[in-house]
Amino acid sequence: MNTLIKLAPLLATAACALLPAQILAQPYPTKPIRIVVGFAAGGSTDLVARISAAKLNAALGQSVIVENRPGAGGNIAAEMVAKSPPDGHLLLLAPSAFAVNPSLFKRTPYDAIKDFAPVTTVSTYMLFLVCHPSLPVRSVKELIALAKARPGQLNYSSAGTGTTTHISGELLSYMTGTAMTHIAFKGSGQQTPALLSGEVALAFGSTTVVPLIQAKKVVLLAVTGAKRFPAFPNSPTVAETVPGYEVTSWNAMFAAAGTPPDIVRRLAEEVSKGLRQNDVLDIFEKQGLQTAGGRPDELAALVAAEVSKWAKVIKAAKIPLQ
Repeated sequence: MNTLIKLAPLLATAACALLPAQILAQPYPTKPIRIVVGFAAGGSTDLVARISAAKLNAALGQSVIVENRPGAGGNIAAEMVAKSPPDGHLLLLAPSAFAVNPSLFKRTPYDAIKDFAPVTTVSTYMLFLVCHPSLPVRSVKELIALAKARPGQLNYSSAGTGTTTHISGELLSYMTGTAMTHIAFKGSGQQTPALLSGEVALAFGSTTVVPLIQAKKVVLLAVTGAKRFPAFPNSPTVAETVPGYEVTSWNAMFAAAGTPPDIVRRLAEEVSKGLRQNDVLDIFEKQGLQTAGGRPDELAALVAAEVSKWAKVIKAAKIPLQ
């Protein structure tokens, strides 16, 4: 009897070794999945997260819940996921500020590259370089010439220090050797009226400025994406005047580092598949968003490139660290 007791663990191990791998493997998901968003409900990142949640819910047969954890430019939500168990049940849906924050904050409680397993890019969108009609420029070339003639006198608004609407202007100054004055507001709700009143001359606006362009209340000089915006095919990209300039904002999904690759791949495949469905395409088009999708390694390469790019711009612009 004692011999059998001693052999029991060995016999159990041997029996398990004979079982098929699929029986031993832990099924996924085994409980509800949470997608954490570092911003309040109602924004584009929140919208994209809820669309992703709905598609994963249908594909995985498990509840997928969006949880808003705003604060510290998205760092609170990112830290929450970075320090979570790497099992794919807690995910982060983050905007491109995710790649800017490591250079914008004195310290982030996570490493944007080492502490996450990139899943897939969900959506992308470009910005619109617009000016008040009274500004005597109608192209990026003319803008650069005026900025060089009046160093520091031209001002542009943003939705806040360190936002994409801010660093897009810093990138333009960095690449053209010009100096423009940045005026930070608390959100686009304050940024837009300042532009309309002429309080500021320029702005890098999101899709919220599209109706203003169409109503000719502001002048569209160029778009920041790699390609022209479909609704304004005659408006050039900034890169057509400043080669290499591109600001494409994105929203992407991440899991904690160490999450099994098969789980990461499955999440990427299901989200990408959902993005190709007509209902999603319709919603994105109305919001001025482009669907993305793609492999985890593609998102990893994007994040690494963006972290490096914005680190140089923020250092050159001497943006105060938060």
